[in-house]
Amino acid sequence: MSLQKYTIVVIEDDPLVNATVTGILSSKYSRVFGYTDPVKGLDELDSTQPDLVLLDIFLGHMNGLDILEQIRSFGYEMPVVMMTAFSDIKMAVRAMKLGAEDFIVKPLDLEQLEIAVEKSLTNFDLRRQVNLLEERLREDDSKEIVGNSEGIRRALQIGLIVASADDTTALILGESGTGKELIAKYIHQHSARSKCPFVTINCGAIPRELAENELFGYERGAFTGATEKIKQGRFEQANHGTILLDEVGELGPEMQVKLLRVLQERTFYRLGGVKEVSVDVRVIAATNRNLEQLVEEGKFREDLYYRLNVATITLPPLRERKSDIIDLASTFIKEFNKKFGKNITGFTPEAADILENYGWRGNIREMRNVIERVVLLEMATLISKESLSFLRPSVVPTSVSRAVLELQPGQHHLQIAKDGVRMGDVLKDLILQTLKITGGNQIKAAKILQISRAKLRYRIEQLGIIISQKSIS
Repeated sequence: MSLQKYTIVVIEDDPLVNATVTGILSSKYSRVFGYTDPVKGLDELDSTQPDLVLLDIFLGHMNGLDILEQIRSFGYEMPVVMMTAFSDIKMAVRAMKLGAEDFIVKPLDLEQLEIAVEKSLTNFDLRRQVNLLEERLREDDSKEIVGNSEGIRRALQIGLIVASADDTTALILGESGTGKELIAKYIHQHSARSKCPFVTINCGAIPRELAENELFGYERGAFTGATEKIKQGRFEQANHGTILLDEVGELGPEMQVKLLRVLQERTFYRLGGVKEVSVDVRVIAATNRNLEQLVEEGKFREDLYYRLNVATITLPPLRERKSDIIDLASTFIKEFNKKFGKNITGFTPEAADILENYGWRGNIREMRNVIERVVLLEMATLISKESLSFLRPSVVPTSVSRAVLELQPGQHHLQIAKDGVRMGDVLKDLILQTLKITGGNQIKAAKILQISRAKLRYRIEQLGIIISQKSIS
């Protein structure tokens, strides 16, 4: 039988009892230390780092309750199980008030002892896991939306208005990595639903055949392997709170119908269920795709689009937020300084210029990854341009000049950075230029590029091009 990886300290002044208890526990746990001298046991807590202390109350000339009080005053949080030869209710109450986890009366029942130790260790593990989750939630909740550019100010302003309306549906638009989930959390945290769950589901990351299970749950017998009596879906988990449907444009036609019903009726059926389930949920949808175009192409229901598009928040790409770039990068430096034990204070002017003029196709997500890499490897206190040499320049302009628009048939114009460019960027720029010329008409654009419309649509999706009125005007 493998030993459980816990460390236990036994403080018991009776050598025979001490040896018996440590012997029993050593057969189950990897490290067990026995002390007949309570002062020594207390002094060596730093070196033993126990997961649990088994402590006798009557220790000759010393009182175990005083030892317990010192353990807590030193800041140790491990569970302490008290042992005593006397069943004294007042003493037990005092021990619990001082922070004891449990209380065992002598003569010891060894089976009862093992149960008490195992239960205390399990409870301590659960508390540690809860504390860790709460810490992560605090870290997530403490992540402020960094930026003072016009686009971000406008997004936050609309976000507060949406938050003040208890159940208004919102649609957040923006390229991948622009912070759509962060804005959704911002709305939730500033709403009357803030103390209730915030649940996210990435509609593009789950197979379409499993989407109904994920969103609405199932009941026993709904399909092979559905053995649980009831499995809640994300909508039930978010009851009274907020659900974010990320990449909502990826939902298939059948799920679009079911989602529309939930938005209209606030009810649904679990897969395999016959009882209608009611929920009170605010729905926020997010996408990096052009839903209007999907509606035109028959890929997204028009009625669902209008249901989702009650309030729209459009997040600008990072390349349009130049005034926010250094502030964002500095925020990530602080995060990764803490993670990697570094003390980087900022950027040289040349490095700052590189960051401000880089294309950031992956937006904030890409920047965070870049700063993590740089902070990990940087040895100096300032990030230099050499540290950012791995960033490849993008196509210089993505806007189309008047001269380009006036090119004669058969002529072409393309500007490439002197240090090189990725082919994907070239294709993206050519498609954007062509769509600008045609006013967004894909049929005409396909003819100009001398490719089929299907090929053009494939490239638009592959390159993550979002067609908006702003991008073609």
